[in-house]
Amino acid sequence: MILSRLSDYLRERRRASLADLALGLHASPDAVEAMLATLERKGRVRRLPPGSSCASRCGKCNPGTIQIYEWCGSTQTDRP
Repeated sequence: MILSRLSDYLRERRRASLADLALGLHASPDAVEAMLATLERKGRVRRLPPGSSCASRCGKCNPGTIQIYEWCGSTQTDRP
């Protein structure tokens, strides 16, 4: 199930941009955003405020234009 894959992907990275998540899951950003909304409602993911950096902190992205999400759930495998 793709929601489980999204959870696993974000749990491993702790923080990722919407674009990174979409690329990693081979899904559209709109589809990933809808799944992230489900995980947000469950308290497992939170969207960080504009200007936050992703886990790589490379500084290549414009922080004002990207959406960063952070895993808030258990670090153990818990299914959505």
